[in-house]
Amino acid sequence: MEAYTEFAAVYDEFMDNVPYDEWADYLHGLLQKDGIEDGLVLDLGCGTGAMTERMAAFGYDMIGADNSEEMLEIAMEKRLESGHDILYLLQDMREFELYGTVRAIYSVCDSVNYITEETDLEEVFRLVNNYLDPGGLFVFDFNTEYKYREILGQQTIAENRENNSFIWENDYDEETGINTYELALFLKREDGLYEKQEEIHYQKAYTLEAMKRIIERAGLEFVTAYDAFTDRRPDEKSERIYVIARESGKVV
Repeated sequence: MEAYTEFAAVYDEFMDNVPYDEWADYLHGLLQKDGIEDGLVLDLGCGTGAMTERMAAFGYDMIGADNSEEMLEIAMEKRLESGHDILYLLQDMREFELYGTVRAIYSVCDSVNYITEETDLEEVFRLVNNYLDPGGLFVFDFNTEYKYREILGQQTIAENRENNSFIWENDYDEETGINTYELALFLKREDGLYEKQEEIHYQKAYTLEAMKRIIERAGLEFVTAYDAFTDRRPDEKSERIYVIARESGKVV
C-alpha cells in the first residue's frame, strides 16, 4: 500500500473539484440514521484531513489515521487553522491501533481500494471490528469494477494549473483487477523552473459480493449498501458504492 509523497503537497489543489461538503453531509446523515450524533469517530485513511475536519465541525471527536506522513502534515496544518481537537496517527490501516473503542469508523475516498490483497483487507476489517464499540458502525466506500473498466481504465487525465501540472495515466488489468496509476507531477520551483516527480499507485477492483464475504469473514455484520450519495441500491453501473457494516461479537 503506497503512501502519497510528492503528490501530498499539491493534493488539495488538484482535488479542489471534489464536493467534500456534500460527501460529509452524506456521511453525517448515515451516522445520524444510526443514532450516532457525537462521540469518538475514526477516519481511516484520512489523507489531508478534508473529511476529518468537516466531521469534527459536526461535533464528533475525531481521530484520523493515514500512512502518509506528508499528507498528515497538511492535515495538522488545517487543524491549527480550524482549532479542532483532532488526534492524527501515522499508521497503516492494515496495522492500525487505537487506545480504546470508538462509536464509528469510516473509510472513504476509495481508500480501501488501495488494499490490493483480500487477506490484507480482511485484516483491516478485523481491526475495525476490534476497535468499534459494541454495535458500532463501519462505513466505507469503494470504486467498482465498472468504474475501472469503463471510466478510468486506459484513460489519461491531465491538468495544468498556474504553478503545477500533472499527468495521471490509468492502466486497468481485468484479469488481476488491478488499476495502475502512473502519476507525473510538474512542480514549479522558486526559480521558475519545473521539477518533475513521479509516483505509481495501485488500486484493486472489488465487487460488492466480494466485500460482503470479506466483511463476514472478518467478523463484522453486513447491514446494507448504497449507490454512492443516494439511498438507492447499487446496480451494474454504479461507480462508487457505500457499504455499512456493524460490529459483531462484543458483549454489552
